[in-house]
Amino acid sequence: MRPTVTFLPPATVSRRSAGRMTPARRLGRAALLVAVPALLAGCTADPPPADPAPPAPTTDPDGAARDRLAALAAAAQDRHLVARYTFAGADRRDRTISVTEATDGGWRVDIPGGALGGTADIALAGTRDGVFQCALPSAGRSDPPSCVRVAGPDESVPVGIDPRVQHPFTDARRVLTDRQAPLSVSVGRPLPGVRGSCFAVESTSASVDPPLDVGIYCYDQDGTLTGARLTFGTLTLVGTPAAAPASVALPGPVVSGDPLGPTAPTPTEGEGGTDGG
Repeated sequence: MRPTVTFLPPATVSRRSAGRMTPARRLGRAALLVAVPALLAGCTADPPPADPAPPAPTTDPDGAARDRLAALAAAAQDRHLVARYTFAGADRRDRTISVTEATDGGWRVDIPGGALGGTADIALAGTRDGVFQCALPSAGRSDPPSCVRVAGPDESVPVGIDPRVQHPFTDARRVLTDRQAPLSVSVGRPLPGVRGSCFAVESTSASVDPPLDVGIYCYDQDGTLTGARLTFGTLTLVGTPAAAPASVALPGPVVSGDPLGPTAPTPTEGEGGTDGG
């Protein structure tokens, strides 16, 4: 007699086989069930974008630089010396200016070519009696030196005659020490031939007249201005400063009259010509 063979439907074989499935086969089957949907998803859509990196903590990058500059400017206010600087103007030849900061608070800045379109030498001096512009003998002016009072002791030189070279040694320091002034300060690159620490100073005010000339200011540790690159030119300290006098002396007597202007005078009508009559 032949043995009887019974054929079961596929579903029946699957149910019976599942009862005899080993643990290893069950684990492999579960992994397959998980992997297949993931593969299908990868084929049909791009992976979601990665979460953006958390923002870096906000800091005040100008705080330390401004504090340092304010400290050096404060030291400069207490500095008394006689120094020389090379002044490289924006549109004129290089000149050497001399700066005197007396122990009584007076100051004087001699500026070759500081008036009459660069043909007249002048000195600006500040004393307890006011601010004076002094005309010096030069190629464009052979008269003896004389001085004209142009501002009070705590006033600024009028804009129309202001050469601006004196500001880094006078009122700019008061602004640099004022934490309420609308300024942005950062560490600047050293200027060529200038020692000390340099700071880039910008105005954050929308005012047409900023509180001081913006640019780069460089100071030595003792408060000596060693250089500055500003809108009107570049100052570079020459040599070693000398001791300051007790007070500044005006180079000539104080007279009445008008100060010298920044531009050369134009010839008056008919000057140098004929009257044609």
